[in-house]
Amino acid sequence: MTYQVLARKWRPRNFSEIVGQEHVVKSLINALQHERLHHAYLFTGTRGVGKTTLARILAKAINCENLQGYNPCGNCAVCVAVDQGRFLDLIEVDAASRTKVEDTRELLENAQYAPNMGRYKVYLIDEVHMLSGHSFNALLKTLEEPPPHVKFLLATTDPHKIPVTVLSRCLQYNLKRMQPGQIFEQMQFILQQEAIEAEPSALQLLAEAADGSMRDGLSLLDQAIVYGSGGIQRSDVEAMLGTVAERPVCDILSALAQNDAALLLQTVSDMADLSPDFNEVLQQLLQLLHKMALYQAAPTALRHEFDADRIINLASQLSPEDIQLYYQIALLGQRDLEWAPDPRSGFEMTLLRMLAFRPTAPGSAVSEPQQAPIAVNKTSPGLASVSSTKLSATPPVPVAPGNSDNEPWRAMIAAMKLGGMTRELANNCVLENIDDKVCTLILDPAHKQLSSARTTERLQKALQDYRGKPLKLTINSDKTLVETPALQLQQEQEVRQQAAVAAINDNADVQLLKERFDARILPGTIEPIDKQD
Repeated sequence: MTYQVLARKWRPRNFSEIVGQEHVVKSLINALQHERLHHAYLFTGTRGVGKTTLARILAKAINCENLQGYNPCGNCAVCVAVDQGRFLDLIEVDAASRTKVEDTRELLENAQYAPNMGRYKVYLIDEVHMLSGHSFNALLKTLEEPPPHVKFLLATTDPHKIPVTVLSRCLQYNLKRMQPGQIFEQMQFILQQEAIEAEPSALQLLAEAADGSMRDGLSLLDQAIVYGSGGIQRSDVEAMLGTVAERPVCDILSALAQNDAALLLQTVSDMADLSPDFNEVLQQLLQLLHKMALYQAAPTALRHEFDADRIINLASQLSPEDIQLYYQIALLGQRDLEWAPDPRSGFEMTLLRMLAFRPTAPGSAVSEPQQAPIAVNKTSPGLASVSSTKLSATPPVPVAPGNSDNEPWRAMIAAMKLGGMTRELANNCVLENIDDKVCTLILDPAHKQLSSARTTERLQKALQDYRGKPLKLTINSDKTLVETPALQLQQEQEVRQQAAVAAINDNADVQLLKERFDARILPGTIEPIDKQD
């Protein structure tokens, strides 16, 4: 029983074998090439992306007796000892099992002594965020001023739990999550070396199930080999993972594109015979919708996807608005699935909701959106997509009547580009007289508090710049029959608000939602798009 799992057997032993972390590899090789090695490195990232592996390779590289292109040779005594786990100058510590301050002090007691075999003594601390606060304090002094023969390599999945005093003393490298295509290619390479037959579509499922972790992907690959008795078939992988094949999920999207409720429910019925996890099916649906939206927005975003043809075909059947709506409904449906009477009915209601809330009625042509819709509803994503994009044309909003004698003053305020309290003061005044020497304004007595030495001085300076004359500003507080610009703006806003509310209430789509789903519009959630400050 000497079998070694694939994740350990095919663990990279030099920089050239690392997959998906080129940005880190390039930086480390450049540091070796120019002999600019830092005394402390921190590798962060999710599980199974190569943090500890990179740390071990770096430990070999800085002690290797015969570097090959700044890569550890793998043949010298140091490289062999590191690979076999018997290199005395590489001290590996699992911080999760040695959290006490006494453990850290004991570990660092020998840091002052010279290495036994290599040029450097390397401390590799895995899951370093698990150390206690006192342990970090004990580590801090040595980490800040280590002996010249000591290097620290730290690895963690949660850098936010590491004190900033420690972070500031390390070079931090964030390792990326693996792309499904990268995991897929590595699986193919390993199976070729192992002489194991596998269907590419089965490996695609495993690569997606790995969720960005190469180690998880290879563990699933090991499990699939055992499940398939030495071979890897798509049907076996689907049964092992408990997933539904791609075909039913694609059929669901096609039925949605055709607005065919009968076909949609028949597809779900056929799928139910396989006893699927409907939460997982919704997850697959969300993933497909996400990729379709990416393709429609930027076709080059699919260059790393191995199922690009299927995504392109589906994306041609749905508009971007429909995809966004379906994604939002599926996301909410996944959250509410546990509250449904049973998973199948909750899944069916989610799909029927997609049909019901689709902006266009079944069988009707898609109408062109209005160039400038009058209003939007801010209540919910589903309702907003109906009311904001498919409103029927409405007549222009009338402007509130004002005193024509005061119109030049409103134009002057706009031209002077006033701001803050100075603008408020000007808006609540009426222009009585202006010439090259004096400008006289009448201030609404209800807003006397706006008139101060500072705001008056700023308004006078703006008037002088506008007129190009050293005129003097006089402000009198008195009642006037002429409407101030502030009052005119308020009246115009009220008219626009009334028109916006009427446009929403009179819209046929909104009325249909009220009738079918007993929907209601929350007060205060409607505002005109062209609302002014």
